[in-house]
Amino acid sequence: MPAVAEKILVRGVNWLGDAVMATPALQRLREAKPQAHITLLTPEKLADLWREHPSVDGVLAFAPGESVWNVARRLREEKFDTAIVFPNSPRSALEVFLAQIPRRVGYARGPRSFLLTEAVPARPGAMRMHKRSRAEIEARLASNTPRETFPANAHHVHDYLLLVSKLGGNPAPVPPLLHVRDDEVAALRARFRLANSSPLFALNPGAEYGAAKRWPAEHFVAAAVQLRERTKCHWLIVGGPADRDLAARIASEIGARAGSESVTNAAGETSLRQLFAALKASELVLTNDTGPMHVAAAVGTPVAVPFGSTAPELTGPSFSADSPHQLVMGCVPCAPCFLRECPIDFRCMKSITVEQMVAAAQRAWQSRHRAA
Repeated sequence: MPAVAEKILVRGVNWLGDAVMATPALQRLREAKPQAHITLLTPEKLADLWREHPSVDGVLAFAPGESVWNVARRLREEKFDTAIVFPNSPRSALEVFLAQIPRRVGYARGPRSFLLTEAVPARPGAMRMHKRSRAEIEARLASNTPRETFPANAHHVHDYLLLVSKLGGNPAPVPPLLHVRDDEVAALRARFRLANSSPLFALNPGAEYGAAKRWPAEHFVAAAVQLRERTKCHWLIVGGPADRDLAARIASEIGARAGSESVTNAAGETSLRQLFAALKASELVLTNDTGPMHVAAAVGTPVAVPFGSTAPELTGPSFSADSPHQLVMGCVPCAPCFLRECPIDFRCMKSITVEQMVAAAQRAWQSRHRAA
């Protein structure tokens, strides 16, 4: 009789960007365990991300508000051999403990460590995103301290890779990967009547984490108009339901300045898979540091990104010097602060000019053509 395949559960993370950053670890786990059956446990809102992923055999989704007891009961029925817990929350460790999964691997974090059979110490080189108080910000501004930087091995992708290395996975990073089918792209183009005669650029002006990540809307408009003049592109505005008002205002202003035929607003009108298809269809994505930025990079589309309150060394879309992505940092003493809202004057994002982002976007777009 053939050997029974090892059943591995990966408890996925809860945010879109973090989920994409976890895909290199899933790729390495699949390399190390080619015969294993790998299941991803994920919030419902991210289930469609994993259903097309080549490193995953099955998906278990849990609903908002679903109790830990119910999730554990469903997991127990599956009789998993091993669980890897990507989040650092007590709940995620409790789920696999109550499911009685024999081997449970995750990071040691206080009392939850007792719920794991292998509580992994914090990774050497790992950096926490310390949220600065207003007093810390004002002290850095008064001393004119340079913007804080971080070493190359500080990127969060390494946190997930270390966990899968405990199961034999290679801890060296590979580019994040999401698979989008050609028919999904074709359907997206047809739905929004996107012609092939002009370069398609996507614009993502929102950021779910908070306003501190958002480049000013008027800057997005000005950059989009300039890029339209230089490249004859068509703009596709993307985002979630919460971005509808912002996107409508930006679309209206781009249309007024560059012509209504220059822009299509799809914000709040796409499913998760349709968002992936929109970003795959695009030749460039001008975006804040947020989930769609990671998706665009993972489907192979170059991005141009203003970074203010966050650090590309920790959560950026690239890990190599030859990356096509263009990341522009607001070089002010108080950045990165990792706050949702700026407590002073938003100087980090305001310091990034339209001209800087237009030049960055053109470099990113040209890198795509050079690669082709």
